[in-house]
Amino acid sequence: MTGVIITIDGPAGTGKSSVAHLLAGRLGLDFLDTGAMYRAAALIAIEQGIDPGDGKALAAAVHAERLHFDWVADPPAILLGDRDVSLPVRGQDVAGTVSTVAAQPELRAVLVQQQRRIAEAHPRLVSEGRDQGSVVFPEASVRFFLDADADVRALRRVNQLVEAGLPADRDRIARDIRERDRIDSTRSDGPLVHPTGAIVIDTGQLTREQVVEELERLCRAHVPAARFDQ
Repeated sequence: MTGVIITIDGPAGTGKSSVAHLLAGRLGLDFLDTGAMYRAAALIAIEQGIDPGDGKALAAAVHAERLHFDWVADPPAILLGDRDVSLPVRGQDVAGTVSTVAAQPELRAVLVQQQRRIAEAHPRLVSEGRDQGSVVFPEASVRFFLDADADVRALRRVNQLVEAGLPADRDRIARDIRERDRIDSTRSDGPLVHPTGAIVIDTGQLTREQVVEELERLCRAHVPAARFDQ
């Protein structure tokens, strides 16, 4: 079986996770939600009272908590030890902390290494995040960058939280998204950028289904059909 990696980067609220999961299913690939890894690290910081700016402590805690995925679940569940934290990592407290956590070089080094090990074990992969096409997998078969206006992204996040039965403060979410954009785009290690050569898709006026259809069309146009659905 020939390996193929598709990367989907972009700011918070562009629908990367849901789109990447659906695209992976259509192409017969595995799905990696790297954002969940950083949110799990933020959850650890909140629960253990770790300073979100203490990269060394965060890296040590992630190792101690055995952050990993359950690949039997669909989509893969993010675990801390034996605890499934797929739902808690989506909360607003985590959203307000994750960009500071994700800016720490020591933590990023640990998680980037883990993401590359995952790709070795799952070489047919759709991987979404902030730096997948620019840092982690710069030689990916196809690289995408999803974008949308901040207000549109805030409304989407509110709807996601409501659907999950979680509290959703729209004003706070809008502030958090703009602050995350600022931090993610200006950090020195693995900043949020348009990877050179990546295909940019504005999702603001598109439904999720339309985005998935366009990504699938482009993937099949750029990658030989024999490398999918093996």
